[in-house]
Amino acid sequence: MPLSLDELRAQVAADTVDTVVVAIADMQGRLQGKRIDATHFLNEVVAHGTEGCNYLLAVDVEMNTVEGYQISSWDRGYGDFVMVPDFGTLRRIPWQPGTAMLLADVQWLDGSPVVESPRQILRRQLDRLAERGWLASVGTELEFIVFEDSYESAWQQRYAGLTPANQYNADYSILATSRIEPLLRAIRLGMRGAGMQVESAKGECNLGQHEIAFKYDDALATCDNHVIYKTGAKEIAAQHGSSVTFMAKYNEREGNSCHIHLSLRTPDGEPVFAGDRPGGVSELFEQFVAGQLAGLRELSYFFAPNINSYKRFQPGSFAPTAVQWGVDNRTCAIRAVGHGSSLRFENRLPGGDVNPYLAVAAMIAAGLHGVDNGLSPGEPLAGNAYTGDAPRVPATLRAAAELWQGSEIARAAFGDAVVEHYANTARVELAAFDAAVTDWERIRSFERM
Repeated sequence: MPLSLDELRAQVAADTVDTVVVAIADMQGRLQGKRIDATHFLNEVVAHGTEGCNYLLAVDVEMNTVEGYQISSWDRGYGDFVMVPDFGTLRRIPWQPGTAMLLADVQWLDGSPVVESPRQILRRQLDRLAERGWLASVGTELEFIVFEDSYESAWQQRYAGLTPANQYNADYSILATSRIEPLLRAIRLGMRGAGMQVESAKGECNLGQHEIAFKYDDALATCDNHVIYKTGAKEIAAQHGSSVTFMAKYNEREGNSCHIHLSLRTPDGEPVFAGDRPGGVSELFEQFVAGQLAGLRELSYFFAPNINSYKRFQPGSFAPTAVQWGVDNRTCAIRAVGHGSSLRFENRLPGGDVNPYLAVAAMIAAGLHGVDNGLSPGEPLAGNAYTGDAPRVPATLRAAAELWQGSEIARAAFGDAVVEHYANTARVELAAFDAAVTDWERIRSFERM
């Protein structure tokens, strides 16, 4: 459960907590950091933070040092930055004995912020909302696939030929989900113990695919919970001898989505999306949705950050292919949901591999672009967005990266340093992909060519 520093001190004194995990979210949305002796944490880290190599925001997914980053390189000596604890995120981690965790922001040694940090990028966009008197509420819906294989055996099999936890489409099936309820229950209870409000668990369409849903929260809190949950689910699965994957498209069946819901309110809790326009929406809601449509293609890199991400975008797959919006229309990229105080929009582009801080930051930036330019979204689509002549979602990471680097919306909202930093991340990934020789190539070419 959430902890105050005084409560942590009491638990350390009682020897019920001996370890504090201090973590940051890296560019891929993974937790990186240290396990710190609890007494040392209280005596030193509380006042001064802890340091880590600044390459944590300048490596590829396999932690290889790569060229092209301004903030960290061999020429700059791969020095440190400071992990500054956010004590509002302090909590017990029930699935790890004697352990508490908190998230940190990163600063340079002179105290200036590392603006390329995903959490800092989101904080800046939340500040832009606050300047107008608005707060963002966000919910993320992560899907994952459960395999009976351990992570170690999956590695040895090159992640092929794994046994899914369900052998048929288990969407909404109580019978099918009951077969792995011990694991799902352990994850739910673990997250509840870590201070998250669990709503439900359900089966999904791919074999072994499931979703655990959480109640919406303030945008930063939701993204913090998202990355802790994602790490915790993997840790708990490993404890059960299983493995889970959040990759966007594991196989040719249904991919793992991460739909993101967003609404705005005033500091006293009044919704600002509801209004007296057709459909019960406000002009602000229409402008915010229009901004999503205007920025969707050029900001898609923050919604779909990997080569594999783009394989979800197939017609008839419940993953979007067209830049369209509709009311409760799951064929559209942007779906309006709810009414009155629950009115919100859902971005259906992100997959399970998304970095939530970057995606939510992009949604806010796009929305403010729509507001500042008085954009209109046009009429909501009532039909099938997979057909028609609407602009298409980028089909590849290469296309998305080109749009990102040339995006005026991104540069105005995030600054050139952030745009170039993440453009380099895309270049690194594409270069590795271009150089790789895959199993697919060997199977097709070894004998036949």
